[in-house]
Amino acid sequence: MVPFVIRRLLASILVLLLSSVLVFMLVANSGDPLADLKSRNPPVPAHVIEARRHHLQLDRSLPVRYWQWIRRVVRGDMGQSIRGLDVRPLLFRRVAVTLRMVLLAIVLAMLLAVGSGTLSAIRQYAPSDYILTFAGFLFLSMPPFWLAALLKEFGAIRLNQLLGRQWVFVVGHESPNLTGPLSHRLADHAGHLLLPTLAIALAVYAGWSRFHRAAMLDVLGSDYLRTAKAKGLPRWRVTVLHALRASLAPLVTVMAIDAAGILGGVFVVEQVFSWHGLGELLVQGLQASDVNIVLACLIVSSAFVVLLNMVADMLYAVLDPRIRYD
Repeated sequence: MVPFVIRRLLASILVLLLSSVLVFMLVANSGDPLADLKSRNPPVPAHVIEARRHHLQLDRSLPVRYWQWIRRVVRGDMGQSIRGLDVRPLLFRRVAVTLRMVLLAIVLAMLLAVGSGTLSAIRQYAPSDYILTFAGFLFLSMPPFWLAALLKEFGAIRLNQLLGRQWVFVVGHESPNLTGPLSHRLADHAGHLLLPTLAIALAVYAGWSRFHRAAMLDVLGSDYLRTAKAKGLPRWRVTVLHALRASLAPLVTVMAIDAAGILGGVFVVEQVFSWHGLGELLVQGLQASDVNIVLACLIVSSAFVVLLNMVADMLYAVLDPRIRYD
């Protein structure tokens, strides 16, 4: 396993390097960071625009600009925004906000997918199978932003009325000027997390549950499972310890493939709930043609996708004993 992890890390670094080249070229040619200065009335003096161009290194060739940027990124320096703010602390704050929603949504979606997919496979063509199938296709057909809007419009009001106080929030990732004991802060964060996380998880789990159902049915019909049943092993042992474990490996593959789509859905849901996360920072950077902010957001997103795929590869050997990385 250790040699495989080392090889996978080296391959991931190469993928990140290649993606950084592509991201830099796309962002560098997507807009003019000086467009706002050039369009002001009264006109900004030419020497001011030229000084700004030199400060942002726009007077250099693309290969030189990329080399200067990647050298700073390796050292942990993301550069400065157009407004002169350091990008790294700004980026880390936004990543922390977005990451809590992403990780919680993935865990919740996986639990829902495994539970519903397993139940549908075990009770194939039963009423519960049809109900879960209908629910899966219903949520699969609803875009995350639409589901988020519905939860925001109807879910929050009903839940707060049921609880007797405002416990579910629809704006921001935390209350302004949040202070108090740890339990109070955790409850506040949970209230802000509930609806956006649920919107992502419901939209994602639907496809995963259908895939897991198919994988579970395939494993349940395999020869070694029929042999285990013929030997008299308890049904729960055959289902949980053998069939469920083997059927999780394909699901992990789908999760890794969907990583980029999940992140894109999170960015959209952040806009619906006015979260000050990575998605909002990326949109602000695109609107202002702020090259360093856009580059920082995209390279962090790329690193997240590559890391999730690497973890998925390592989980194969844990879930399926037939797979070895010797």
